[in-house]
Amino acid sequence: MTRTSGWGKWGVLLLGLALAAAWLAPSEALAAKVTPRGAAEADSKDPVYWFQRGALCATYGNNQAAVRYFGRAIALDPGRSAPFFSQGVSYGQLGQYEKAFAAIDRAIEMEPRNGLYYYGRARTHLLAGDRPRAMQDFRTAADLGDEDAQAYLKTSK
Repeated sequence: MTRTSGWGKWGVLLLGLALAAAWLAPSEALAAKVTPRGAAEADSKDPVYWFQRGALCATYGNNQAAVRYFGRAIALDPGRSAPFFSQGVSYGQLGQYEKAFAAIDRAIEMEPRNGLYYYGRARTHLLAGDRPRAMQDFRTAADLGDEDAQAYLKTSK
């Protein structure tokens, strides 16, 4: 499945990440939250809950809240790369590039073979006005099999 290539479509990517969040916790844990009583307490300690809230906020353009929610997911489970990556993308959308690169770099440290992370960092480099670094990350992402990076490189020649 290919993500949309427009930078303004990052919300779609983050929504896809939210839907993929099932790997963050067993499905039984998600299904167990059907009762409203105590749900707020349980959710406040669930990194998946905060990750999904962050993804939803980012999808609708509320990157300020998304950064905060991804931060809560990270605080509860700092061993997962997806919240770092998603927080970095949201920071990039806000123009806070140093924070964006720090978060995305952390995700890459955790999963250096994830082409999506290099693709996201490349897009953030473009936003920051650094085309040479963007192209380097697009090449790395393409080498790791990221189809969007491969398509971008074909069209940017």
